[in-house]
Amino acid sequence: MHARFLDTGVRALSLLSFCLVSLSWPALAGTELPTPPQAEAPATAEPIPEDAQPSIQEPEYSLDEEDHATAAELEAVEPPAPIASEPSTEVPPAEALLQLKPLNGTTARFTDLLTPPAEVAQEEAAAQGQESEEATAYNVPIVLDPSVQGHIRFFNVSIRNRFEQWLIRLSHYRPLVDSIFSEFQLPSDLIYLSLVESGFNPHAYSRARAAGPWQFMKGTAKVYGLRVDSYVDERRDPVKSTVAAARYLRDLYDLFGTWPLAMAAYNAGEGKVMRALHTAQAESFTDIAKTRLIRRETKEYVPRFMAATIIAKNPDRYGFPQNDVQPHQFEEVVVKRPIHFKAIANVTGISYQELKVLNPELRRDATPPDDAEYHLKVPVGTRAKVEQLLDRAPTHKFAPLPIPVRVRHVKPEPESGHWYRVRVGDSLEKIAKRFNISVKTLKSNNNLTGPTIRAGSRLVIAN
Repeated sequence: MHARFLDTGVRALSLLSFCLVSLSWPALAGTELPTPPQAEAPATAEPIPEDAQPSIQEPEYSLDEEDHATAAELEAVEPPAPIASEPSTEVPPAEALLQLKPLNGTTARFTDLLTPPAEVAQEEAAAQGQESEEATAYNVPIVLDPSVQGHIRFFNVSIRNRFEQWLIRLSHYRPLVDSIFSEFQLPSDLIYLSLVESGFNPHAYSRARAAGPWQFMKGTAKVYGLRVDSYVDERRDPVKSTVAAARYLRDLYDLFGTWPLAMAAYNAGEGKVMRALHTAQAESFTDIAKTRLIRRETKEYVPRFMAATIIAKNPDRYGFPQNDVQPHQFEEVVVKRPIHFKAIANVTGISYQELKVLNPELRRDATPPDDAEYHLKVPVGTRAKVEQLLDRAPTHKFAPLPIPVRVRHVKPEPESGHWYRVRVGDSLEKIAKRFNISVKTLKSNNNLTGPTIRAGSRLVIAN
């Protein structure tokens, strides 16, 4: 007993001594804690415990068969850019962005020495009504929790080359998207939603049959004015699909009042998010993300957007090069009859692949047959030439579209006079009288021992 109390006292004295030394250390040292040099920054992030480390589900983007060649041609037309083969070891990971603050006499905990990243400081400053560079760095809510950090590693390490291609392609279309979002008074950072949707690939096609850079489903696309038929799919048009996405995002924000909920609804549908909020009696995306009321894909969608935004707005920090990419520009020519891209290329000398890149919405590489006028996009500076030589191009004749055959599966009915379906109110006597047979024969044909029959059952009338 005495030994136990003595051991407890020794432990208490040791702990008290350690605390006193920790509190007096800044005064005794008299100097600030030196910041480690950049070269000594860790090359990789410290692993998060398994229970805290999110399981990243890679978004799947696929191309339908008719678009495999088009996607390759798209990459061939865009200016080449160097692709990093592996992450730069000189760029610290997200956890290394915490910087040490100078020591002072009030420092009592090691965590007091750490300056939170801008992503976390932004929310704190916004809550306190403070205005600073950190608070205005992002115009949509951004946090840096373990889930977002996991997606940052996923983009920065697991699919680094692919994500770099996404950034390059987005730079090609960015001036166009910025002008449209500005017209609809949307936060400019919402442009990075297209990174997690498709990498801004006009030919992206998902297994759920969503298409285009903003991954519209056919029904939603038509609601927002996009044409989708056998000849034209405006979900692939970078201009028209971006206008539709801006209208849809604005409507979702007006409905839910916060961007995380609006983005979740963009992924899952406003009905599912509204039902989840109502069932959970919740008011935020964070609340419903803790439940099973929304799918895992939607739970990861908002953190994935935040991770893509952090990297895209800080490419130097993560070692992604910033290359000068030619913006998406074009002129329009009014075409009044169906003409194939190859015919236009033959008479004008414009590249066939370039016409395909500028007009990804034309599914059959030709202007549609039933349009009195179609605005065909051509390279800048070639409009006059195309208008002058367009009459020399032959009219394109489309192959007839296959007629969809609807197979109606009809359950075969028994031959008349051999079978009979029992109706309500029927009896063996009535059925026997109707078909001019005896009750004994009817019971024998159907192996019946009693007078009871059920409505809906079938009776053999004659063998």
